[in-house]
Amino acid sequence: MNAGRIRRAPRRRGAGVLICLFASLVQATPVRADDFLAPPEPSAYRMEDFRAPVPATLKGARVLTTGEAFALFTAKTAAFVDVLPHAPKPANLPAGVVWRDKIRMDIPGSLWLPDVGYGAIAQQTMDYFKRGLEKASGGDLNKPLVFYCLKDCWMSWNAARRALEIGYRQVLWYPDGTDGWEAEGHRTEQRAPEPRP
Repeated sequence: MNAGRIRRAPRRRGAGVLICLFASLVQATPVRADDFLAPPEPSAYRMEDFRAPVPATLKGARVLTTGEAFALFTAKTAAFVDVLPHAPKPANLPAGVVWRDKIRMDIPGSLWLPDVGYGAIAQQTMDYFKRGLEKASGGDLNKPLVFYCLKDCWMSWNAARRALEIGYRQVLWYPDGTDGWEAEGHRTEQRAPEPRP
């Protein structure tokens, strides 16, 4: 036996094939960092902690990126519905107290229906939501409707799900909302909420 020779382990071809196969799968399936953080889609409405990471999906709806939302906006083929909550002016403010509404800048041409994205809403709010959607859609259940608020805002997820249950067939959910819109340099405009009953 020659003491100077080093014996090599036998070559395994299968390991190389597996590494190549894995590398090709990773390249073929793009993964976003947000996909690892997204919680699973719940089976019911979100009832609390509305500013938290949202799921990557909404069964029955199409989820939009900012690019896709902007393309729909440019083509004017969808109605945009902002559902960010808004505190109304209290009816019994003491004399001399100044009330200032918080300014909302949203996607131009949107209809702002505040408070319709909570997990449980009163019948009066549901009626307000239905009237607002009828206005946005022109009464057409096939009209594409884009629901949004801010990034990581369950209000838009809940409202889009609610629109599906009402019977709208082309529900589009834009989870990045005005945060994603402005981050891409798209224009916003000041909006007042749709009057409540």
